[in-house]
Amino acid sequence: MATHGNRRATVFARTISGNATFEPDPGHDRAWTVTVDGVPQSYVDLADPAHLAFEYVRRLATILRLARAPGVPMKILHLGGGGLTLPRWVAATRPGSHQTVVELDPLLLAAVARTLPWPPEIGIEIADARTFVDTQAFAGATPEAYAGTGGYDAIVVDVFQGSAMPESVAGTSFAHAAARLLRPGGVLAMNLTDVRPPAHSRIQAATLRTAFADVALIAPPGMLRGRKLGNVVLAASAICNTLPVSRIARSVAWDREPARVWHGEELTTFLGGARARLDGFP
Repeated sequence: MATHGNRRATVFARTISGNATFEPDPGHDRAWTVTVDGVPQSYVDLADPAHLAFEYVRRLATILRLARAPGVPMKILHLGGGGLTLPRWVAATRPGSHQTVVELDPLLLAAVARTLPWPPEIGIEIADARTFVDTQAFAGATPEAYAGTGGYDAIVVDVFQGSAMPESVAGTSFAHAAARLLRPGGVLAMNLTDVRPPAHSRIQAATLRTAFADVALIAPPGMLRGRKLGNVVLAASAICNTLPVSRIARSVAWDREPARVWHGEELTTFLGGARARLDGFP
């Protein structure tokens, strides 16, 4: 349908952290860009949930596509809500999936509910991401008792304070807690921002390696050539070769913007001795 003359108005909302803006896309009748404090956070197309406009969201979706056979329902924990773009995509492409979205800001969720209502099968928890994970992961008395009790097929970590990932989900103790919530063969997908040279990404990959046997790092070549700020996506599994670089490389090739993937020994070389971020894991 043509959208010339689209008169939808921009929506403004107050959140706990600041201000959110819902900007209509003139090229799509029911699509909006959600910006929080000037940082574009989500793009939601209510008419086509499979339309993923942001590059990093397509990377995260690629990891979820690889996690299980096509169309098979999944149990997914999303840390960070925003406009719920990825949960909407999962609901559309994997009907019957059990999804829980953890979002700290109830005012942002209320604004999203008014402007961009989500499918009722997506569950919402208003909570701090780290607190939620720790509460589930450490429910048992011993490591043997609570290992894998969450049974999630995938955990998506997309938590931000402004344009940066908070320290609460960036350290080794969080990585170990998240690993406990995954079923055998489950995957963790993490979005973060970095600048060139990507020192933060190297540290974060090294941190995940303390809890996961297999880690891959996906980054747009433009960021490595000097783009000021870019999104880096990490994929991790407790089982080696769950995410071989060949599968990821073939899968990201479908995107209109290519990505570079580091995995295995190539990732070890890329990390260059970067050390994990320790934060009190017992």
